[in-house]
Parts: sequence; C-alpha cells; structure tokens
Amino acid sequence: MDNLNSALQTWNDKLAEIWTLLTQDPATFKGGGIWQVMLGIHGALQAIGYGLLVLFFAVGVVKTCGSFVEVKRPEQAFKLFIRFVLAKAAVGYGLDLMLAILSVVQGIVSTIITQSGVAGAGGTTLPQDVIDKINQVGFWDSIPLWAVTLIGGLFITVLSFLMILTVYSRMFKLYMYTALAPIPLSTFAGEPTSNVGKNFLRSYAGVCLEGAVIALACIIFSVMAAAPPAVDPNVSAVTAVWSYVGELIFNLLVLVGAVRMSDRIIKELMGL
Repeated sequence: MDNLNSALQTWNDKLAEIWTLLTQDPATFKGGGIWQVMLGIHGALQAIGYGLLVLFFAVGVVKTCGSFVEVKRPEQAFKLFIRFVLAKAAVGYGLDLMLAILSVVQGIVSTIITQSGVAGAGGTTLPQDVIDKINQVGFWDSIPLWAVTLIGGLFITVLSFLMILTVYSRMFKLYMYTALAPIPLSTFAGEPTSNVGKNFLRSYAGVCLEGAVIALACIIFSVMAAAPPAVDPNVSAVTAVWSYVGELIFNLLVLVGAVRMSDRIIKELMGL
C-alpha cells in the first residue's frame, strides 16, 4: 500500500499543480524573476525590431510598387504610410496585444475549470476493496504483490512527471514568444513578409489555447477517476491489485497522451 499510496500522492500533487499553472499569470510564475528577464530581452530586441521594420518596409515598397512614380501617388503613399505606422505600433505595443490575448484565454480556462467543478475534488486514491485485499495477504504472497505495486508505482510516478513537463513546456513557450516578439512582428511593415507576423500571432494564440485543451483533458480524467476500476472479490490479492493497477495506468496513459497532444489538437483546430 505504501508503494501505491506514494505514487498516487505524487500523481495527485502534479495534477493539483497543473490546475494552478493553467490559470497562473506568467508574470507571477516562480516569483516573477523569469518574466522580468524576458521583459528585458523583449525591450532589447525592440531596437532590432525597429531596424528590421525599416528593412522589411523598404523591401515591401520595392516589390509592390513598379516604379517610383507609383509611390508618389497620394493613395499609394497613404497606404504605405498607414502600413508603416501600424507595423511600428505592432513592434512597440505588441507585448500589450499578446498580454490581452493571454488574458482572454486565461479567462476561458478559468471558466472551463470553474464550470466543471472538479478542480477542488479529491485526488485518485486506493479503493477500499484493494486495501482489504492487501491487508489479508500473508508473508509469502506479499513478495509478488510487493513487486507488482513497485512496478505500478514506478509507472505512475513516471507518467506524473511526463504530464507536468508538458504543462511546464507550455509556460516556457509563452516566455519565448514574449521575448522574441519584436522580430516577427516587424515583418508587418512589408506586404510580402506580413504573413510571418500573422502566423506568429496565430501560433501564440495557439500556445495560449493549449491550456484549455489540457484543462479539458484533466477534467475528463477526473470524472473517470471518480469511478475507480472494479475489483473482483473472488480473485487473489496479486491478481486484484495487478488488474487495478493495469486499468489505472491505462487511464493515466490516456490522460498523458491527451495532454501531450494538446499542441497538435490546437494546430488542427486553428489550421496552423
């Protein structure tokens, strides 16, 4: 029981940590130190972004205008001026736009979690039938049972860390997008290169929405875990525990797979 309880406690702790991470502001994650570093990098890259903005703008003018006479036309000059101003605003205020997108998605995630009502529910625990079976085991029968619980507990612990790593990687991607934002946003200055900026914003929104998919996957698992696997009272303790652990590991594998595929699901939904 100690092997299984320890593994299940690790799993429940990681699941509880996921609920916190999905709604946590990156500015407060780990005390906010990482966010301050990313803001500093973002500010430094803004200067480079402004330089690239001029370059992309010039390239765009050359490729979209057949001659200098065409540039002198009032409507064309006004169109180029508006594009330059909007591109400069994208580089200068891109961080505010990204934070607005993140805020909207965080609100969606919070609504999903609140509406489900499972965030504060109890974690996965050993059924009483399994506990009774284990308590009735003699010394010699406890040896194979110990091996079964050790292997099962190891699998559960590994799956716990695989799941939480995916959630942490999403947080890291949010930081990386924030730091590098001025470079892709500067491509809005040129019409031929503007698709880079559009794809960047779509990809960033996709990373934010991964939180909603992860939350839904955890909610589905929590509802499934509310009805623990059935234990046959007529079989031996080793068979009963192995059957319970096998079905539990299968459910955990489904959850971990769904969490790790969250980026693929978002790409399919958004056509990325």
